[in-house]
Amino acid sequence: MKPRTWTWVWVSAAVTVFCGGPVAVLAWGAMAWSEIGESKPVDCAEVMTFARGSLPVSAEDARCTAAHWQDTQATAEFRMPRSELGGWLEATYPTGEPSFSCEEDRCVDVSFDEALYVHLRVTYEDGDTALVRVRAFDN
Repeated sequence: MKPRTWTWVWVSAAVTVFCGGPVAVLAWGAMAWSEIGESKPVDCAEVMTFARGSLPVSAEDARCTAAHWQDTQATAEFRMPRSELGGWLEATYPTGEPSFSCEEDRCVDVSFDEALYVHLRVTYEDGDTALVRVRAFDN
């Protein structure tokens, strides 16, 4: 008895699905795993919302990144007038406390229910400009 042509087509399709499917899932997983935790550029409004704050209206040169894996880590870096820094800090992070050790000109740490932590580091670049770095991460 001679096998039908369609039988071989169905057998080939079944072998491809049962053998090729897991291989495709493994390849996809390897590609996805290689990008886990990698910082990528994001919108600064999103970063500051995550950090429970807002970008100052006078902010310039804002650059923001975020990395996600088991937790989220977001960073924002921008410049603003030094004269507006104190008011912005007081309005945005009123519960902020000075950092225990600070190598910059000003450091503020804020904890939100021990689920989100925000670290601000400020460097005075010249008489009028402050470089602000905000790092927020959750557990």
